[in-house]
Amino acid sequence: MTEARAVARSLPHDDTYAPLAWSIVANATGAQGRDADALAIYDEVLPAVGKTFGADHWQTLKLRSDRAQTLAKLGRYAECEAECAAVAKTASGGTGELQNVVRAASNGLVFALSAQERHPEAEARAREILAAHPEPDRLTLALRLGLARSLNGQARHEEALVEAEGARELCRSLPAEEIRPETGAIELAVATALVGLRRGAEARLQAAAVHDACLASFGPDHHRTVEAQALLDRIDGA
Repeated sequence: MTEARAVARSLPHDDTYAPLAWSIVANATGAQGRDADALAIYDEVLPAVGKTFGADHWQTLKLRSDRAQTLAKLGRYAECEAECAAVAKTASGGTGELQNVVRAASNGLVFALSAQERHPEAEARAREILAAHPEPDRLTLALRLGLARSLNGQARHEEALVEAEGARELCRSLPAEEIRPETGAIELAVATALVGLRRGAEARLQAAAVHDACLASFGPDHHRTVEAQALLDRIDGA
């Protein structure tokens, strides 16, 4: 993040790459759990990116998707849902990078729907996008984890375990730098399912491992660290 910030500050404000450099800073800031700071950066650079590339360009739409998913991390799920749906709709007629934008925005939509306890809708969207785009990559990994979350939300814990284990298998084939943003996510899905299946001892081991990994990778304020701690508290209070 330090390098991206240095590059962003070194570029003239009217340089084509300046807003893109700041978008990397925003993404890295959010990855540390500093979501309010990340949102402020997104809000500042988005008009410049739209002006430079155009409203329907994949760079602009990707930035909107990233910003929307930051809203979800701040608990603004309805706003995230609306923006991700709008971005996915705009990008849906395109090819190449625009299709990746559709998948990324759909991932945010799945998360926002589950966070609002609209798990059947989240499941349907995740399955739709996974069927249309079966590529074995990081976006498929994120969507499979979103599907597992939606299944856990419907108390379909055995199915959630299957999806989580499928995500784990996919994870093994991906480069380390691609899976780092999903650190702890597989184990969190597994631990949640195990709690639902009343396998508390196993669940606690998984949840503790998630918490330690997320604390080391993202810090105490990251949404996944917080979620892992909440799950541990739930297990210990049962």
